[in-house]
Amino acid sequence: MKKKKIQLHDLEPKQNQGGHTHGDGHNHSSSINHFKAYIPAIIGFVMLTIGIALDYFEVAFFKDWARIIWYSIAYLPVGFPVIKEGWKSILRGYFFTEFLLMSIATLGAFAIGEYPEGVAVMLFYAVGELFQAAAVKRAKGNIKALLDVRPKEATVFRNGDYKSVSPEDVAIGEKIQIRVGEKIPLDGMLLSEKASLNTAALTGESRPDSILKEAKVYAGSINLESVIEVEVTNTFEDSSIARILDLVQNATARKSKTELFIRQFARVYTPIVVFLAIGVTFLPYFFVGDYVFQDWLYRALIFLVISCPCALVISIPLGYFGGLGAASRNGILFKGASFLDAMTKINTLVMDKTGTVTKGVFKIKEIKAIGWEESEFMKYLMAMEEQSTHPIAKAIMEYKENGDDYDAKEVSEIAGKGLKGIVNGKTVLVGNKALMTANNIDIPTEAESIVESIVLVTIDNQFAGYVVIADELKQDAKETITELHNVGIKNIMMLSGDKDSITQQVAKELNIEKAKGGLLPEDKLNEVETLKQNPENKVAFIGDGINDAPVLAASNVGIAMGGLGSDVAIETADVIIQTDQPSKVVRAIKISRSTRKIVWQNIILAFGVKAIVLILGAGGLATMWEAVFADVGVALLAILNAIRLQRMKWS
Repeated sequence: MKKKKIQLHDLEPKQNQGGHTHGDGHNHSSSINHFKAYIPAIIGFVMLTIGIALDYFEVAFFKDWARIIWYSIAYLPVGFPVIKEGWKSILRGYFFTEFLLMSIATLGAFAIGEYPEGVAVMLFYAVGELFQAAAVKRAKGNIKALLDVRPKEATVFRNGDYKSVSPEDVAIGEKIQIRVGEKIPLDGMLLSEKASLNTAALTGESRPDSILKEAKVYAGSINLESVIEVEVTNTFEDSSIARILDLVQNATARKSKTELFIRQFARVYTPIVVFLAIGVTFLPYFFVGDYVFQDWLYRALIFLVISCPCALVISIPLGYFGGLGAASRNGILFKGASFLDAMTKINTLVMDKTGTVTKGVFKIKEIKAIGWEESEFMKYLMAMEEQSTHPIAKAIMEYKENGDDYDAKEVSEIAGKGLKGIVNGKTVLVGNKALMTANNIDIPTEAESIVESIVLVTIDNQFAGYVVIADELKQDAKETITELHNVGIKNIMMLSGDKDSITQQVAKELNIEKAKGGLLPEDKLNEVETLKQNPENKVAFIGDGINDAPVLAASNVGIAMGGLGSDVAIETADVIIQTDQPSKVVRAIKISRSTRKIVWQNIILAFGVKAIVLILGAGGLATMWEAVFADVGVALLAILNAIRLQRMKWS
């Protein structure tokens, strides 16, 4: 099958149909529609309450047809949508659904004159559905909409001038210009002498990529230093961003959706109940001497009313609603109740490095001054780096020191190597190993063995020291790995686009046994797919970049760092960590397990009570009101049980 190409309009944020979205992202039409969803239940509840009161006080006019019409009006807002859905299910070939059971049971209640009971049962069902819808809406409502992942325009050179056009309209071989801070819209070849690019969104590489003329550049990279020119080598649909989004699309198609328990249970429960009700109506004819059809039909209808799974239907979404709410208050957003279930089954955790367990920003890790006081050494270095806009230079300039600053003169940049200048009357070289080698400067062995980014410094042709710049670990990164082991997640793996040496060092520091670096998005995807080939592995992946989106989609549960993460990663993931704290993953697992435990408690409670009342109803020992109140009681207990999730603490 041919894969669908990603077109530019596929990446546009979707506009709402009707209703104006303001700058704050709040849609007034959506709010009105949200309120409208509650109107049928409100009407049903108010009319049912008034009807019961009129019955209780035996008001003169509230008899016969007046009573039937009143309760019919109360029933229609909550009952008609269920009957309609039941009919649609029948047309699709699904006869025994909870919609059919609810319809037969409540219409049966009307047929035998038990109007309030019929309305009450359908009302409880409608409320349960509202709780379920609210839970999902609340989770999704807190998640930012997919934003554009590439510039809407490309500045292309045509007819002697630069013009802004859509990236889709740029042909191979044309020249485009990218200003500082802009994303490169198309893959190409660098025409400028040099460029410093942030490629973290594509490769996961934590350090900016400094490249020279005629090197390849990729769509989605951010230009950091000066205006550059690029010759386009790929059309937009074949660019790096489109390729990654294509992987996301295909990976998502391979993920099956989890059905809620009630749907699966109803497939078995509903036909059994219907056939049992038929049996209650007709089988006594062969065993009872004074068989009266109307009496046994009455019992069968009571049996159907009692068997309505409204307590089950309300207990399950309420449990998940409690879990989703508890997670949200802890800075964790689940995109649906099914992912709470899926999280409880996870036994293998794969994580990205940059932006996931590290902060994704440069910090000074170590300063080594040789023959100089540290503060004096840093004055020389900072005087030079003040002339640069490179992110490493910015990290060095954050060093705090007392006293007067030095000024650098005659500073020149040596392409791909570093800087040369005069500070305080002394010649200073600042750069990499290639710069030292070119100037015949010997480097200490300890400096050569450092895997992180390192800035080497000479003063008057004498090696003066070095500064190690590294991506800083998040405060709770080590704690997270320990806690994951404590909750039973033993198989942990790190995959990164950063250098393998840096990846291995970070993994060792965090006590992660398996780690691989230097990976492209396709490589990460292949690693996860390999893990999934073992049916015993239930894989969760934690990431934050555009490059992580395909893996997030392919894993059993995709977890995105939402505070600083890529918009595509957030849109693709199943779980969003709003605070960017990896330790929240452990809390998400604990909340999921607590939720599942409470949901099953509610299921057993509801089914157990239901089974008892069903037996009593079949024997003529329970009326419809007893059945309704039994359902209400079970639903109340389920609500109280679910509320416990709101008060639980997960350390």
